[in-house]
Amino acid sequence: MEERWSTEHVLSLAPDASSQKAAGKLSSPAPWSGTGTDGTAVWGECKGSGRTPYRTVVELATPAYQCSCPSRKFPCKHALGLLLLWSGSPEAVPAAAPADWAADWLEARRDRAEKRAAAPADPEAARRRAEKRGARVAAGAAELRLRLADRIRHGLADQSAAGPWEEVAARMVDAQAPGLATRVRELDTVPQERLLEEYAMLHLLATAATRIDELPAELAATVRTRVGYTLDTAEVLAGPTVRDRWLVLGSRDTADERLTTRRVWLRGAKTGRPALLLAFGRPGQAPDLALPTGHLLEAELAYHPGARPLRAALGTRYGAPEAGPAGPPAGLTVAEAVAGYGTAVADDPWLESHPAVLADVVPVRTPDGWYLTDGRHTVPVRTSAVPEAALWRLAAVSTGRPLTVFGEYGHQGFEPVTAWPAGHRPVGLTNA
Repeated sequence: MEERWSTEHVLSLAPDASSQKAAGKLSSPAPWSGTGTDGTAVWGECKGSGRTPYRTVVELATPAYQCSCPSRKFPCKHALGLLLLWSGSPEAVPAAAPADWAADWLEARRDRAEKRAAAPADPEAARRRAEKRGARVAAGAAELRLRLADRIRHGLADQSAAGPWEEVAARMVDAQAPGLATRVRELDTVPQERLLEEYAMLHLLATAATRIDELPAELAATVRTRVGYTLDTAEVLAGPTVRDRWLVLGSRDTADERLTTRRVWLRGAKTGRPALLLAFGRPGQAPDLALPTGHLLEAELAYHPGARPLRAALGTRYGAPEAGPAGPPAGLTVAEAVAGYGTAVADDPWLESHPAVLADVVPVRTPDGWYLTDGRHTVPVRTSAVPEAALWRLAAVSTGRPLTVFGEYGHQGFEPVTAWPAGHRPVGLTNA
């Protein structure tokens, strides 16, 4: 039987709350006609205000969406409404062959993907571009080291004389080092007591960026990533891949005025390896990657190079996501999670946090903030990165009893993403 998504998962795809509300009104069979699914896509025609219904199709694997409505939101309310109908009322979206208009769009997507994969590369031009960028990055990193030294000479208590960091960040952008630029901008918001620490870590990264060719290959790859070098997905997938049945541990969306970023964490059922998938969307557009939490996906992943490989590219999939195990994934004690982060930082000094599954912990709220405790050790929750509503939801599903929690642990605390109450399916926290 075809595995259909949960309502919670469908709503997590929405670009905003108003889209969720509008989709709910389109989740009944009444406005729909010509609906169908072949297990890889869902399609249907939705009656609107005009005479011609809106034609909507969703390709489930990515997922990807197409609708003839004029909405600039992506996915639109019709795509979300169709998915809610497919999820909650299987009899209203029967198995069928794709309608001609849906088949045309799906075929065009496959053709474009094949053309991108077959596009020839020019290795010599790529080498010249890499050399030119390397020289710019090294020059920008050397300038950053001088700027940091100047600030130290002025004294940490007198930063006003040197002015804000925005000018220096702009110089890093010119040097094609966006990772350095981001870290530089953040210096203006760092509390005074942590400023020297941040200066030291940034100086270490800038120094490494001027000596990349002298570093071990794995550490050099880590430095390139931190500086802001990126690899095309095709380039990553051209390397070694790992095939496994990947458990979806959770996902989280973050947004600013320019971009919505979706982070999806996986764990290999056979290998036990963690993996992080990233997807991006423009404002008003949800990222194009959606995997249901708690499901298993058999697929090949290719890891980005680094001293502590975590980010991965999703390659060949062998079927749609399937319902995962009834119980929670294996977890760690608080002490084991802290030790694991320490080991990871030894490989990557700039690592802010690392994925961890905590077993048998209870959320506790005190006058000093939120904590997770396993009875022997306690870890603070990084409340600045987690909405207050998510923490109260965590407390509600716990009801004072131990539960399994997945999230990221770092030097500023733990950021919960998913909770597994005893005897229940996983509950997403951060996108609720």
